[in-house]
Amino acid sequence: MTSPTPLTIPTRVAETERLVLRRFTTSDAAFALRLLNEPSFIENIADRGVRTLEQAARYLLEGPIASYQRHEHGLYLVELKPSLQPIGMCGVLKRDGFLDVDLGYAFLPEFWSQGFAFESASAVLNLVRSVLRAPRIIAFVSKGNAASIRVLRKLGFSYAGETHLEPASATVSLFQLELQET
Repeated sequence: MTSPTPLTIPTRVAETERLVLRRFTTSDAAFALRLLNEPSFIENIADRGVRTLEQAARYLLEGPIASYQRHEHGLYLVELKPSLQPIGMCGVLKRDGFLDVDLGYAFLPEFWSQGFAFESASAVLNLVRSVLRAPRIIAFVSKGNAASIRVLRKLGFSYAGETHLEPASATVSLFQLELQET
């Protein structure tokens, strides 16, 4: 019998009153498959082209899990306490072409409007402040995503203009939050 690899050991990174945030593992592929194919995810974030469990496991390996290895951070699975039912993801990404890390989150629709995005993002911001010690964090939002804009404003982010994540992509709104005194 082989010993567990980091890809199969869930690692908690933060807890709140109602939530546990932990690193994704390949065993989370079924949840990732569902979340990535929610119409709201495709409309507001992107269609990742993930349609099978195998593609979902590859997405996790090449996305969040690779980010943990490369940057020591990434998107985390958000679970409800005490059942550990997966409800979404929240974390930070390091995108090519942008100096600052970027806050990202997505939740299954049945868990919207209950404060989970704000609660998990607050925990992630605490990690960014204490562990990454980043001076600033940014967030990208589709122009029509009023709910996410409300969450960002409640977290203290301010509008910083419009940008493109890739040259041929649609324009998105850019928000930023200064984390350290200058």
